[in-house]
Amino acid sequence: MDARTAARYSLAGIRLVNGAAALLTPRMMARRLGADPQQPALVYVLRMFGVRTVAIGIQLLCPADAGELDRALRTGTLIHASDALSAACAGRAGLLPCRMARAATAISTVNVVLTLVARRRPSTAG
Repeated sequence: MDARTAARYSLAGIRLVNGAAALLTPRMMARRLGADPQQPALVYVLRMFGVRTVAIGIQLLCPADAGELDRALRTGTLIHASDALSAACAGRAGLLPCRMARAATAISTVNVVLTLVARRRPSTAG
């Protein structure tokens, strides 16, 4: 397996695990974020995040064609970069506990790197 494929499968796995956790156990995820797990709006948002994350994970595992895979990876780069920036800003503003903001920023940054590796064009050694 080449680095591009390994990055794509790793990213899909991260998305499926995190998405399923947010979708199926939103109150536990809220507690891990340091938020009130009894807030109905937060549970709703976490479930929406979970559905989105599972859907984009599946796109990486089962693309219809190379064009769909390329679009999923390009979109993923944007999504994960905005997630990383949002987490960093939330931590800086005190909206997330510092430890959780750092963890969320780190996870999303790793996801950005994985999308970039998966999108990398194969070299043509000549």
